[in-house]
Amino acid sequence: MTDHSRSDAGHIVVDVLGVVLSTLPDDARIAIAYSGGLDSSVLLDGAVRVAGAGRLVALHVHHGLSPNADAWLAHCETTARAYGVTFDARRVEVARDDAAGVEAAARDARYRALDAMCAAHGAQALWLAQHADDQAETVLLQLLRGAGLAGIAAMAPSRAVAAGVPRMRPLLPLLRAQLERHARAHGLHWIDDESNADTRYARNALRHDVMPALSAHFPGYRDALARTAAHAASSQRLLDDLAQLDLREVASGDGDALSHTALLALDDPRALNLLRYWMRTLGLPAASAARLADMLRQLREVARREGGGYALRVEHAGHRLRCYRGCVSWEAARASDSAMRGERSDGRALRTPQTLHWHGEEVWRLPSWRGTYVFAPAAAGDPDAVPEQVLARAPLVARERSGGERLRDEAANLSRTLKNVFQARGVPAWERDVPLLFVGETLLFVPRIGVNRSAFGTEPIVQGAAWRRIEWRDDLLLA
Repeated sequence: MTDHSRSDAGHIVVDVLGVVLSTLPDDARIAIAYSGGLDSSVLLDGAVRVAGAGRLVALHVHHGLSPNADAWLAHCETTARAYGVTFDARRVEVARDDAAGVEAAARDARYRALDAMCAAHGAQALWLAQHADDQAETVLLQLLRGAGLAGIAAMAPSRAVAAGVPRMRPLLPLLRAQLERHARAHGLHWIDDESNADTRYARNALRHDVMPALSAHFPGYRDALARTAAHAASSQRLLDDLAQLDLREVASGDGDALSHTALLALDDPRALNLLRYWMRTLGLPAASAARLADMLRQLREVARREGGGYALRVEHAGHRLRCYRGCVSWEAARASDSAMRGERSDGRALRTPQTLHWHGEEVWRLPSWRGTYVFAPAAAGDPDAVPEQVLARAPLVARERSGGERLRDEAANLSRTLKNVFQARGVPAWERDVPLLFVGETLLFVPRIGVNRSAFGTEPIVQGAAWRRIEWRDDLLLA
């Protein structure tokens, strides 16, 4: 890198941060969400240069999801101290039975931890490290999901939070390549999260496979998608203004409930817009268009049926929609209610075991698990291969974990519970919701773990027998 290009790389991040800093009071304390990756490392370095170490506090959230999490925490603390920046970290514990789902619970816990640390250190703004490439990926993902305007608007440069400090994204105008040049110019060191290379996840697939092709044929795609996000945000603000007007007319009491009659007096698009906005004011996460449409359909059906308030079957993020004495409201769902209806504690229906009488099939689709079992021809030495005679010995059954399942640990020469094996292999809790594959009543294969070879039994394997490699393939994740 030439001295001139090194100078340019060093200035562009500082210049952008300087503009954002000028919008804050001169004595404002700024919190930096610092994961230790490239983006947040550049953000911390640039913030020190433009604001000074004394005004900053670097905040790290330890999720405990990677075996490297402790090393990342140590790296972040050492780096922050070297800058002379105050450092703080919190460990996040996610409720495994949270009705909103583990991922939503993890996200909420992370931001609660950041908000708590901001409050503890008197921070007046929280700076996050997302950049233009992140914005482009988010817009494209939301388009692929068929999201509405709020989703396509993606990440706002700055957003006020009711229970916390403003969340600001000062690097949003910059490309990742510009952050990389800054990092190289200043000799920064950062950590790499190994999960970022896993292209089973949609964002990683876009980043590694799709975006390079877009860049080759449409070099300005990032700016175009950023404009799309800005247009969507502008349109969403108008819809929110309309929803505020409607809420004043439809709200019952302090706004926690809606008048059933007044809500149904609106046409469908306007009523759906109000429902979406109302849920946001209550702190509920956004619902899909299909779920919102089902809410409105059921509310209209209730109006046609006497005593229909008890017929509503709408649950979302651990809450249940109620209609009682002319008012529509949300109440927290009780775990016991779910159990009585044959549902899991997180609100999802219990999955019915699926059975396959195997006759050479290579693909077994399991929609309720959003994935597929693949039985690919393989050599006998493949560790995840099973003789065809074992697959055909008894019906194959895919079913949920019920607790207490055991399998043979060949290396340790002992039987261990599946929970212990997951823990030993470092499989995060939310990746354990997988269909266990049984042959008859014997556990044969566990996704993320592999084949339970003791399930082969004592029956001799026929010489020259054909083998199949078992693979579990998740659907491409768009969320």
